[in-house]
Amino acid sequence: MPSSPFVINLASTGMVPTRRMSPHVPLNHQEIVDDVAACLELGVQMFHLHARDAEGQHTGEPEVYGRMIEAIRKLPGGREAILCVTTSGRVDNSFAARSRVLDLDGSMKPDMASLTLSSLNFQQQASTNPPETIRRLAQKMLEKGIRPELEVFDLGMANFLSVLMKEELVASPCYVNILLGNVAGGQASDLHFAAMRLALPLNHCLVAVAGIGRDQLRANMMGLLMADGVRVGLEDNLWQDVSRQTYATNVSLVQRVLRVAVELERPLYSLVELRSRLGLNGLKK
Repeated sequence: MPSSPFVINLASTGMVPTRRMSPHVPLNHQEIVDDVAACLELGVQMFHLHARDAEGQHTGEPEVYGRMIEAIRKLPGGREAILCVTTSGRVDNSFAARSRVLDLDGSMKPDMASLTLSSLNFQQQASTNPPETIRRLAQKMLEKGIRPELEVFDLGMANFLSVLMKEELVASPCYVNILLGNVAGGQASDLHFAAMRLALPLNHCLVAVAGIGRDQLRANMMGLLMADGVRVGLEDNLWQDVSRQTYATNVSLVQRVLRVAVELERPLYSLVELRSRLGLNGLKK
């Protein structure tokens, strides 16, 4: 991996962080777009988007995502940026609710959409992803020309990706986030990471690594040393330090990844190169 280009995927807000948890988490449309703009300037190529309503709560309303996508496309570099919307099942796990965002089209259409490959428990909440719902979401993404952003929290999810590929519901090349440090998933250890990575169909995958909470830096180091890049941002971790003395910002977390990458002599993919690698040719109008 050293010297090969790498990807940074920014997960800027998620659905859990609040202003009480961090003064820096972006909660409204303009705050999210501003964070995307600042991180685009640093070279970030991919953005994992969650939208919030007027009260700062997570929303699945397609129009809110569409307006956000349109605003990002107008930023310098925004036309080429890879934009991913969530189909999370943590609030409403029905296919109907989760798939609405996949109907966005024209200037509002996303490049990618998240697809978690099994049910799992977080610290205080479950994310329910029945096999049939996963298959239906994958099928709709395929039909709409939206590439899945595949979320792998444990070894079983890595195996299920191979099943979906055999069923021709997910096409190569794949983009995978391995997420480490969740209480009920793979941990940020060399053993867990290696097992999960080797269980993926690696000839067909670009793999980024994310870490939850205090494991973010360790997981990002794994992504820079042994994978194709990292997912980073306030969705996964609100702190700059393990001792939780200093609040992070999305910019400060990206800058930390870039400093480590310089020491490892790993360059960033250009936006155009990454689009080509993922089969997302044809820039957004």
